[in-house]
Amino acid sequence: MPSTETHEIGPGEGTVTIYTYADGVAKKLGHDLIIGVDEWRATVSVEEDGTISSLTFDTSPEALRVLDSVNGPGPLKDNEFGEIKEIILGKVLGRDPIAFSSSAVEASNGSLTVNGELTLVGATRPAVFELRTGDGRVSGRLTVDQTEWGITPFSIMRGALKVRETIEISLDAALPSPGQD
Repeated sequence: MPSTETHEIGPGEGTVTIYTYADGVAKKLGHDLIIGVDEWRATVSVEEDGTISSLTFDTSPEALRVLDSVNGPGPLKDNEFGEIKEIILGKVLGRDPIAFSSSAVEASNGSLTVNGELTLVGATRPAVFELRTGDGRVSGRLTVDQTEWGITPFSIMRGALKVRETIEISLDAALPSPGQD
């Protein structure tokens, strides 16, 4: 009878990064942001053959931290890092937990299609994304359209500068070796 091992992984094993992009007619005045997730936990069930059979993930908006920016009129100023986090907590995500739970995982040629439900700002919706596995690692990106979860993308200057509706969430983590926890 095949056995399944369940492992918890977190920041010690990898990174979760969120990418946002400036949009609108004044997008050259904005920055594309790289946001790290400092505290997160994933539970991964791995079959005897090394195939991932289920995945859960959870974090909190308070765990998000602006790491860097690209594009825009210049580098972010020191005070802008904290201001952006306050905007995320106060106007975009609030403080509701962020969670994902898989309902099905299909493996094919070192790639996994993960189906499940993503919860953002208290709304739960279906989400599907691709993960790559190999060399003891799992990685991939989930594209999220903020408006599908009821999130109004942040904007200023009457919408001339705003955050693009679509953001990307990236995961890259080491998986424990079989028999290791």
